[in-house]
This record gives sequence, C-alpha cells and structure tokens, in this order.
Amino acid sequence: MMLDDDAVTTTILPPPADPLGEALHLLRLTGTLYCRSELTAPWDIDVPALDGLMALLVVTAGEAVLKVDGEPPRTLRPRGLTLIPHGTPHRVHSGHKLGRNGVPLFDIPVERVSERYELLRHGGGGALTRVTYCVLRCDHVPARRLVAQLPRVLHVDGWDDDGGWLHSTLQLIAAEATALRPGGETVLTRLADVLVVQAIRGWLDTAPEAHQGWLAALRDEHLGRALAAMHRAPQEPWSVQALAREAAMSRSAFSARFTALLGEPVMQYVTQWRMQLAHTHLQQSAEPLSQVAHRFGYASEAAFSRAFSRTFGVAPGAVRAAASDTTGR
Repeated sequence: MMLDDDAVTTTILPPPADPLGEALHLLRLTGTLYCRSELTAPWDIDVPALDGLMALLVVTAGEAVLKVDGEPPRTLRPRGLTLIPHGTPHRVHSGHKLGRNGVPLFDIPVERVSERYELLRHGGGGALTRVTYCVLRCDHVPARRLVAQLPRVLHVDGWDDDGGWLHSTLQLIAAEATALRPGGETVLTRLADVLVVQAIRGWLDTAPEAHQGWLAALRDEHLGRALAAMHRAPQEPWSVQALAREAAMSRSAFSARFTALLGEPVMQYVTQWRMQLAHTHLQQSAEPLSQVAHRFGYASEAAFSRAFSRTFGVAPGAVRAAASDTTGR
C-alpha cells in the first residue's frame, strides 16, 4: 500500500531503547472492579465469560483450585498471582468433590462498599480462603496487542515478595476503595496496573512463547526500533524504506525479516495499526474526521475513510455514531 500522497509529515521522535517496555508502559486499565471474597469450604463458583475483560485473582489466605476448560486444574495459594487475560469462563472451588456445576458468580449476594469495590461472603462454614478478585479492561491499542499474545491463563507463583509489596498493594486497594476519597478511582486503576504488569513481566521472563511473533519483533534489536518509531508516530509518511532506515537494515532484509516474524507485510501492519488506533479514537473523541485523518497519517478525510472502510467494513462516521448511542454523548 502506498501512502506517499496521503500522509502528513512531522518530526519523528527517537525510538525508546526498550520497545517491549514501552508496550508495558502503555498498559493502562479502565473499568476496574475489585471484589474481596471470604469463602468457607465447601464452596464452588462458576465465573462466566467476561468479554473484553481480564480477571486477576490473588489468594491472600488459604487456597483455591482454579479450573479452566482445556487447562489442568491448578491450586492457588498466597504469594502467587493468576491472570486470565481474555475473560475466559472459569471455575474456582475449595477442592472438595465437585458437582456438575458451581454456583453462578452473579447469583451470589455481595456487599457493595463503593462503585468499584465489593465484599463477597460465601460457603459452607469450613476452612477459610480469602481471594482478591479484580475485573479489568485494557483500552490502549499497543497494550491490547500485548494482551492478545498472552496465554489463556497466566500464573506467577512463589514470588520473592521482598518488603511485602504484593500484600501492601492489596491493602492499598482496599483502603482506597473504601475511603471514597477524591482521585480514588485513578489510584485504584494504577494499583491494578502494578499487579497486571508484574504478572506479565514474570511471564515474559520465563515463557518460551514470549520470544515468538510480535513480542520477538519488539525484542529484536533492529525490528524493535522500527516498530517503536512507527507506534510512537503513526502520523508519519511511513514506507518500507523509511522503516528499514529506522531499523538500520536494507529494505529487502528488513521486509523479509518483518514478514517472517510478524506474519504480515510491513505496510499491511502499518495500516492495521493506524486503523486500530483510529477506531479507538473515534469511540472516545468528537474530533472532526478531517483532524482524525491527519492524526493517523492521511492528508485527506476521503483517503482515511477509504482505508478505514476497507479495514472494518463500515465508515468511520458509523463507528462514532454507534459509540455516541452507547454513551449518550
């Protein structure tokens, strides 16, 4: 795809030394809900699909067994953290002999402490397990791409929690959620960022699949520089040659390595990245379409609309209208 006639030129920012770290830096969460659960054996809870959301579980006392279809059961204990990045249905129970189904999560009464914090007490009166359960949303495009690479279930066990940072973070979450102070929602989401980023960092350090595909490209000495430059300045008139210069590679070598690692040609990736950014921006902003076009590298609204419609099958105005109907903007 040639964009020379449609792109806008601005100053390119130098790429960061750690493109993967920048993707983690952009991991910002919204729509966060925290539930502190006090569960007494026997107990058995079915959690439905949470489309577009992540679930984060931290056992702070006792133990629980997590079952996700297609995955072996796993016993969760304190000093560990479990992330279910794609909202996959799962079952959490006390380890007793199971019936066919657990109690549906949303059938269990809760005590609403605040808009974003609730207490759940459930079970048969036996051994106590405490679980902090967080439901999280990630809206930033680079961060969503990172989350999409994660496995169905991500466990980090046996942290060397020097200074008790995990326990302290959970205490801060409880304090902020119950105090209802100004800025409390912002503090809660930043604390959730810490927990999720730590879980992902643990996975990146140890999992073989974290060294494949897009993640491998971000780690690559040459491709990582090109990707970071394009991610930071999507409005630039990027071409294969321009990105190859960022990577300090020849055009042909860069193009071949890019396709081998990411599974798609360079300019197809550039277009898809811009369109994903634009789609999110249209849902969140009332900026005129002509300015949105310039923001994402197109000199005209018509050129931007054509590219957007080819990517999503609908016009940008339709996406904005649908978002306005949903939010009442």
